[in-house]
Amino acid sequence: MQIGKDTVVTITYELFSRDGELIEETEDAVSYLHGGYAGIFPPVEEALEGQAVGYACRVDLEADDAFGEYEEELIRQESRALFPPDVRAGMQFEGAAEDDEEDTLIYTVREVTDEHVVVDGNHPLAGQPLTFVCTVTEVRAASGEELRHGHVHGAHGHEH
Repeated sequence: MQIGKDTVVTITYELFSRDGELIEETEDAVSYLHGGYAGIFPPVEEALEGQAVGYACRVDLEADDAFGEYEEELIRQESRALFPPDVRAGMQFEGAAEDDEEDTLIYTVREVTDEHVVVDGNHPLAGQPLTFVCTVTEVRAASGEELRHGHVHGAHGHEH
């Protein structure tokens, strides 16, 4: 079966910095719903279109194509009282975006003082060009339920 709209694609992958440092690799295969469902970086989805099991590729991603440009406005200084007593740099918290109470971000603690905590809502890899290397291990038709929900269910996917 070829990869196309409304197929479930299972891959193994490695993610590298542009200077070749391994950032992340899969221990187990992961699956995504192909065809514009935002389950994978768009340039990777484009590279996989029309391919089949066994296909391997390397895709160089600019920051905009990966985790976005770094946005200084996503750095916030909050009152220390809003955080647990053991808060420390590197911890992550979910919180509302500053101008949109319905949109949530994962904030990483950058600095802790007696009075304030500085948090950063940028993805840790924001602003970085990356290289994505993957191999297709399985391709199948998506189920009706997966199409209605917009994501993969079952093995390598989302469990309800």
